[in-house]
Amino acid sequence: MALKSTIFKAALQIADMDRSLYADHALTLARHPSETDERMMARLLAFALNVPADDHQGALGFGRGISDNDDPDLWQLDLTGQIIQWIEVGQPDDRRLIKACGRADVVKLYAYGPSVAVWWAGIVNKLSRLSNLAVWRIPSEQSLALAALAARSMRLQVTVQEGLVWVGNGEQSIEIAPEVLKSGA
Repeated sequence: MALKSTIFKAALQIADMDRSLYADHALTLARHPSETDERMMARLLAFALNVPADDHQGALGFGRGISDNDDPDLWQLDLTGQIIQWIEVGQPDDRRLIKACGRADVVKLYAYGPSVAVWWAGIVNKLSRLSNLAVWRIPSEQSLALAALAARSMRLQVTVQEGLVWVGNGEQSIEIAPEVLKSGA
């Protein structure tokens, strides 16, 4: 019998001064049995950093990601079905990113983990010509601290200012400083 996903609920309050975006979101995340808290929280962080101010061009939503190789971790589809944003977390294969860049207007990747430097060195040249791809590295100690905030029911405040991100749950707060590995459109 297959293991089922674990359901997490997150009440997210976002104050993004860099984009003048202030919003509350009630999210339901399904954590695949093979997914870690670190990866799930990286998906949540990617949502907070990319959610549009309104849904006139379509809402940002979670894809099937880890359980479906054709879906991203998050994506924004316009009303015609065109992919506006394709967002991945982790260290995906370069072929997956190249394919995503051909299908979406903008592709964003939030890489995390202790081996990001080695992984990035192996694929950076293959991705250099992709003008619609942007890549950030979440420092390993910061992604682990973010994972420690994971709970089945979460109330999180996310504040973004000058590229720095603070995530708190009322009891503790962590600072995340995403490092740009590749800037894109």
